[in-house]
Amino acid sequence: MVVAKLFSAPRFGGYLRNYFASRQLTRGRVVSGVHETSPNLLQQYFRASNRRRNQTISVSRARDATAMALGTTEPLLLQPPEQRRRPPDWLAWGLPAAVLTLLLLSASGPLRPPLFRVPPPETVPLTLLAGAQEKGAVCLDGTPPGYHLQRGSGDGSNRWLIHLEGGGWCSTIKDCSNRRMYALGSSNFMKPMRFAGAGILGSDQLQNPDFYNWNKVFVRYCDGASFSGDAEGRAQDGSTLHFRGLRIYQAVIDELMEKGLNNATQALLTGCSAGGLATILHCDDFSARFSRDVSVKCLADAGFFLDVKDISGKRSFWSVYDGVVHLQNVREVLPKDCLANKEPTEVCFFPAELIKSIRTPMFILNSAYDSWQIRNVLVPVSSAPDKPWSICKDNIRNCNSTQIKVLDAFRNTMVGAFKVVEDKEDWGLFIDSCFTHCQSLYGISWNSEISPRLGNKSIAEAAGDWYHGRSQGEKEIDCEYPCNPTCSGQLPP
Repeated sequence: MVVAKLFSAPRFGGYLRNYFASRQLTRGRVVSGVHETSPNLLQQYFRASNRRRNQTISVSRARDATAMALGTTEPLLLQPPEQRRRPPDWLAWGLPAAVLTLLLLSASGPLRPPLFRVPPPETVPLTLLAGAQEKGAVCLDGTPPGYHLQRGSGDGSNRWLIHLEGGGWCSTIKDCSNRRMYALGSSNFMKPMRFAGAGILGSDQLQNPDFYNWNKVFVRYCDGASFSGDAEGRAQDGSTLHFRGLRIYQAVIDELMEKGLNNATQALLTGCSAGGLATILHCDDFSARFSRDVSVKCLADAGFFLDVKDISGKRSFWSVYDGVVHLQNVREVLPKDCLANKEPTEVCFFPAELIKSIRTPMFILNSAYDSWQIRNVLVPVSSAPDKPWSICKDNIRNCNSTQIKVLDAFRNTMVGAFKVVEDKEDWGLFIDSCFTHCQSLYGISWNSEISPRLGNKSIAEAAGDWYHGRSQGEKEIDCEYPCNPTCSGQLPP
């Protein structure tokens, strides 16, 4: 009787949704309905992931070798189910078989088909930019760029959130040529996306209370220079490489203005990783497109990249930005006062310099122990890390006290760069000490029971209060690792 009640139609449907959401997590992408996923299943998944990471350091090194070119995983949102491979893990049949066995043993009547019909979250189609070739606004391979538009509803009908996708940079002809074989360089590989459960893009009012019903746009990234370059190059095979990120950004915003963005009463420009840097670069330009009575702000997630020496004493990441700035000609988006007073030019591509001249209200969301930067800026493959460092950068919990001091120095450099924000009353900060990267696109990080919290607020609560002016002084900087108990090991690495 207890079992039969446990597997009643409403509950059983919920369990199935939780199970399939947890299975989607194993595919390495933000899952739809992640806020509904069973905590036990989430714990099993992330614990297994940690064990696999600790056992495969050589795989970790191979992954980091390509990280500079490809950046963060592409994309951070779901593809339709038919685009994903079926994982061979034992859970594929073990859990549903157990559930069905219990159900069959306890049910007194025939199974009802509706119990098993759990409709997948709606996908958001890809829209290719109209007249891209004529505008010269094309991806690296010359294909038109794209974006995903989900219309708002209710009081969100005239509110717009524009998100710029991330995915690293390409600083050499070879790297940029390689990106043409992925969605990060060609729209030929772009597919429909799902916004459900994707943090700030999600439509669940409980998980995303301030932006759930806004018009939401996910702008695809296919130029390799944070939507900022304007040049051409010649690939090794003789074909043309189109470095037109700035034109892509401008043309996409222009097209969205024609589709209703020009009637916005509120607008928020966001981005993650390389897209977070793009948000910083374009924040004032985006704001200038609206009248003064429109509330326009920007939120940069995991885009505060630092110009620091790696563990070998070299400024290896500086050389990446040096390549991007000169190869793709990004001068037009850099602050004129910085270009006039700073040498070399690439210094002005770093956020620590960029934020000095930004006038539009901005919310900076970043981990002071950003996992991507620790792996690729502080301890890159080029620094030839030994085994202890390889283990440390793969999981901060494996770092010894000497290594933690190095990471603390990295954190202190970042915190020091935020001093210029102290006097900007309309700016916000959420700088936690969790070992993670890109927190706004994951429901589990954005607003869940295990989200990072500062000032007793989740990221969603802090960002919402900042945007809507519900509280003053939304500037929170976490203490040094490992002081924050809300930095869960279940957060995306």
